Amino acid sequence: MRETDSVSKCKGVGAKTAEAFGRLGIETVGDLLRHYPARYDAFAPAAPIGEAEEGKIVTVKGVFLTAPQANRFGRLSTLSVTIGDESGRVKAVWFHQPYLKNTLRKGEQRVLRGRLVRNRFGLTLEQPQIYKPEDYETMEHTLRPVYGTAAGLSGKVIGKAVAQILDEADLEKEYLPSEVRSRYGLAEWNYAIRTIHFPPDRQELLFARERLVFDEFFLFILAIRRLKEKKEEISNPFSFEKNGWSEAIVKGLPYELTNAQKRVWGEIGQDLRGKRLMNRLIQGDVGSGKTILALLALTDAAENGYQGALMAPTEVLARQHMESFTEIYETYQIPCRPILLTGSMTAAEKRKAYAAIANHEVDLVIGTHALIQEKVVYDKLALVVTDEQHRFGVHQRETFSQKGGTPHILVMSATPIPRTLAIILYGDLDISVVDELPKSRLPIKNCVVDVSYRPKAYRFLQKEIEDGRQAYVICPMVEESEGLDAENVIDYTEKLRAALPPAIHVDYLHGKMKAKEKNERMEQFLRGEIQVLVSTTVVEVGVNVPNATVMMVENAERFGLAQLHQLRGRVGRGSYQSYCIFVDGSGEGENNARLKILRDSNDGFRIASEDLKLRGPGDVFGVRQSGNLEFALGDIFTDSRILQAASDTAEEILEQDPELTFSEHRPLSERLDRYRKESFDRLYL
Repeated sequence: MRETDSVSKCKGVGAKTAEAFGRLGIETVGDLLRHYPARYDAFAPAAPIGEAEEGKIVTVKGVFLTAPQANRFGRLSTLSVTIGDESGRVKAVWFHQPYLKNTLRKGEQRVLRGRLVRNRFGLTLEQPQIYKPEDYETMEHTLRPVYGTAAGLSGKVIGKAVAQILDEADLEKEYLPSEVRSRYGLAEWNYAIRTIHFPPDRQELLFARERLVFDEFFLFILAIRRLKEKKEEISNPFSFEKNGWSEAIVKGLPYELTNAQKRVWGEIGQDLRGKRLMNRLIQGDVGSGKTILALLALTDAAENGYQGALMAPTEVLARQHMESFTEIYETYQIPCRPILLTGSMTAAEKRKAYAAIANHEVDLVIGTHALIQEKVVYDKLALVVTDEQHRFGVHQRETFSQKGGTPHILVMSATPIPRTLAIILYGDLDISVVDELPKSRLPIKNCVVDVSYRPKAYRFLQKEIEDGRQAYVICPMVEESEGLDAENVIDYTEKLRAALPPAIHVDYLHGKMKAKEKNERMEQFLRGEIQVLVSTTVVEVGVNVPNATVMMVENAERFGLAQLHQLRGRVGRGSYQSYCIFVDGSGEGENNARLKILRDSNDGFRIASEDLKLRGPGDVFGVRQSGNLEFALGDIFTDSRILQAASDTAEEILEQDPELTFSEHRPLSERLDRYRKESFDRLYL
């Protein structure tokens, strides 16, 4: 087997299983090798039931003292049994698993492993895994990989396929220069890829991970540096002499631009009138006023006879931009003509839009990925504004150049990244920072709590909703996942419906839903038809819902601080006081040092900086940061030391050998070419 072979080459992977792998984005053997474990289970010896710690994942061994009992609370079905030993007893509860009734028998001895929580059933083991004592003994003191799964695909099947590949495949040959590996003490690649999947212990796991994280950053930075060279060669073909329309908008606004906005607007203006095409990133905290800067730049393009395009991550947000831009143009009598273009429009609507764009009957096109579909042809396209979810590389620029111009690019990012890291990661872009919030924004009130606070939180949600407001509840998973102990959207929605009055409409949203269904659900929330939206992090690039005042995040310890800060930015957008409740499922509650940073500050850049200081290289599992710079393993905060090393190495090698033609760099050149084809486009474009 080779890395380019189809995953169906693995034993036991038939058409249906291959289709399930496809749902995880796994098509080839190489894809599967890079589907790293989401986490690892460390199987500790069973503890006496009386000594099990509340709020922690615990393992207990005992005898079932009762027969399993099935119950139903509204749409929530449960199965419970009491297990005991000489030190005590505890109730174990499973949700929506009635089939277990036939496998749990009174008097049998079993090992149960799950989180011990206090809920409506009292002190409870929630959703524990069940083992025969002799089976569990073979697993004690080991690290077992836990993979992200999909419908029709278990972690066991993934693990078996990975093990077969590692035994049989013709794997990657080492391509890093030996001097680089020696300097940073990096593992050999084949050892690292084997160990990341099946580590003998934690120390070797960290050793393997460091090598693979270095590779992710190193190849990404090399590719970024190459892009920057190409971009710097492009001269500015546009003339931006007029700016009367944008000046009229700035003078007419009911508020004054902050000093930070004025500074960044000046930098954008210099770019638009400069000798080279603009490639600029605007970094700004949630609510700092980046969108008005985008509007001003697009308005300048229109006044000077050009077209502009604004690409949003969701159709609902694209519509919101369309409505707010149109309102501003009408209010200040600016003759700029915007049009909306999204994938859900009918064929007739799209044809009409294509014609209007091609004939320059419109100046500004607002939409989603539909903006770069093959049927769209622009007339004198001078500026494309996008958000970090759609970073633009050479392919998009080439696509736009074929559609009517090689445009200026302006990227907006709400991910707070310390400037030292941003310079490395956005090496192809000039960086502007909007580091000031409008004075009119009410600061969000934050709290960090443990799971025992939930009943009080639900009462608070109910009060806010009865006052006419709305709320988000975020869970880390879509549905229950094998071996992952965390709240999931599907079950949590049922729990919340049971806990809140029937008059309160609770519904869910997650990334696995079809695009049309997601849009409809967000529109319902925007219209106030849904009062509580239970969601995964898909809402972090959601819409502006001024009526939403509560953000409650379950298992907050599982998210990176940058991501939690962006989620918090979904509330506080209206004139009402807003609140954020971070529920720590680890048992630490308000003593969680990382979450304290969020509790004490609403400043995204300060949070990012403090997070960088606090987190160490060993703190690498179960926490993800946010933004489109989602590497498979690397975390730009936790792994900032490795990121800097990768950046230094890339710069040093390119200075010596810009085209990577030296004999010692040929394996690296081949690996970089493959990386750009297989991975970089997916991450960057």
